[in-house]
Amino acid sequence: MRTAFLLPLALSAQLLALAPAQAQAAKYELDPDHISIGFLVDHIGYAKVLGMFRSARGSYRFDEATATLTEVRIEVETASVFSNQRKRDEHLKGPDFLNSGEFPRMVFTASSAKRTSDRQFEIQGQLELLGKSQPLTLQATWNKSAESPMGGPLRKPYVMGVSARGSFKRSAYGMAYGVGNGWVGDEVPLIIEFEAVRQ
Repeated sequence: MRTAFLLPLALSAQLLALAPAQAQAAKYELDPDHISIGFLVDHIGYAKVLGMFRSARGSYRFDEATATLTEVRIEVETASVFSNQRKRDEHLKGPDFLNSGEFPRMVFTASSAKRTSDRQFEIQGQLELLGKSQPLTLQATWNKSAESPMGGPLRKPYVMGVSARGSFKRSAYGMAYGVGNGWVGDEVPLIIEFEAVRQ
């Protein structure tokens, strides 16, 4: 009688112990060799300058079964800015723009995301730049998740690929150089492409 009473309790305890592990989202880390963070800035109305940041890292948690995205953090090294023109790049690193010496990182964070369709997400977060934090929304596409064919013979990493787009006004962060006279655009579209490895 006592055994019959205790057995269901033991089974319930085991199920409760397993539940958090099963529900816990996996951690993903951005692959530094497969991340591209680009931007476009208007130049006196003639054309847009295409630039990028060559050094970034980040992580997030993702539950593939429920498509739940949480704990997003992307850190960009501002001194890694590159626009294919040395003098302009030095100007971009200076106090008129990114002020990399005083603010070496630009950081995007988001606690969660809204799934808008099967593989589309709206990520409402905060972008910290030049010591100020402002809202930034990224529209992200979950391109693919699969075991990578590029791994070694003993372990092939599980990789998730993402494309994201967004934009912000640099003047909201106090970066007003060239805005008043229209020489340098205020709106900065972002182009983010990355692969992330499940840990």
